[in-house]
Amino acid sequence: MATAHPQGLRPHMHAAARVTAPAVPKLGPVTSRILPSLVVLGAAYTVVTFVRSQLTRESSTFDKMFAQQNTPEVEQARKKALQVEAGGKNDPRNNLFNFLGWS
Repeated sequence: MATAHPQGLRPHMHAAARVTAPAVPKLGPVTSRILPSLVVLGAAYTVVTFVRSQLTRESSTFDKMFAQQNTPEVEQARKKALQVEAGGKNDPRNNLFNFLGWS
């Protein structure tokens, strides 16, 4: 003999078991193709913009530090230690790997 339980639940069921997920609106075929692409492009643009701003900030910081050290005495010592002409063909500051110094 079945007994009536409050809220129509069986003794082993919880109230959360009756809750159904809200209906998600269906997207059209064009929107379902474009929306994920826009999300990926937006995220990539955000990351690239952040990295660019950080590199610019760090480059400015290094420029300020090196500007304080580029006195004639330091240039002469650097020239002697590196044995290259400052601004010459083999100057390491014009190297491809020194991309933070590019402006």
